[in-house]
Amino acid sequence: QLGQFDVLHSHHWFSGAAALPVARERGIPHVQSFHSIAADPATPLSEGERPESAGRIAGEELLARESDAVVVVSEAEASTVRSRLGGDDARIWIVPPGVDGSVFRPAAVGARRAASPYVVAAARVQPLKGLDLAIEAIADISLEARPTLVIAGDVSSEAGDYVDELRRLADARGIADHVTFIGPQSRADLAFLFRGAAAVLVPSHSETYGLVALEGSASGVPVVAAAAGGLREAVVDGETGVVLESRDPQDWANEIERILTDAPYAAGLAAAGREHAERLSWERSAAGLEDVYRRVLGRS
Repeated sequence: QLGQFDVLHSHHWFSGAAALPVARERGIPHVQSFHSIAADPATPLSEGERPESAGRIAGEELLARESDAVVVVSEAEASTVRSRLGGDDARIWIVPPGVDGSVFRPAAVGARRAASPYVVAAARVQPLKGLDLAIEAIADISLEARPTLVIAGDVSSEAGDYVDELRRLADARGIADHVTFIGPQSRADLAFLFRGAAAVLVPSHSETYGLVALEGSASGVPVVAAAAGGLREAVVDGETGVVLESRDPQDWANEIERILTDAPYAAGLAAAGREHAERLSWERSAAGLEDVYRRVLGRS
């Protein structure tokens, strides 16, 4: 038996579909977070993004209309709720995620760097994450400046032999010895990996926010990201990193190589990134969510 609650907050659409009737039965507000939103078959899809069933789309539209609040993590996600689901601006609340700056933190002053520079792409290994672009970019960096690309993340069950495709691509471009797959990492291990990196790459075709980019910034590392969804908000272009509209590997190679070879430039991005991340703590995110709850309860 459930006890008495003030608010019911659902995460993902399946949870919302089950919880909305319960909230209505109990006479309490229902708050919805989608995290990902179905792409209608008529919607132009990003590489690797699959259209979902009509049932999911209809369910998400209902939740967007009937929930007392829809909590999103970025203006990009808010725009998707409005355009795909017909969500009402008055019920959409943006609460950006946070980052734990005590875990994701810069390397200590004077800490020994890796003998050879490396850059990190941390993501699920699937086409949507654009890891092929990261490999192509590394291949286009001049040999004397070329870093190792470390790919950290689990292989998606639906990705098939994508990891093998990436290995074949690295081999075909002659950089198999410069690409390392290390699998999924704990938060502590990922933070350690970031601290020693020359840059964090986020070449995704689509991101609701791009928390990896913020974690990279918190680690005092420049971020090179695709201009996809919330990455435009997670990375301040030209200040905490570089946001690229282009998916031309040579354009990415040029930006990565500049970070690798221009120490003052890289240091400036790193310092600004850390300052940016310090303003986006989980405490701030929790306070924003609490404000949503209070508002749907009519307490403010």
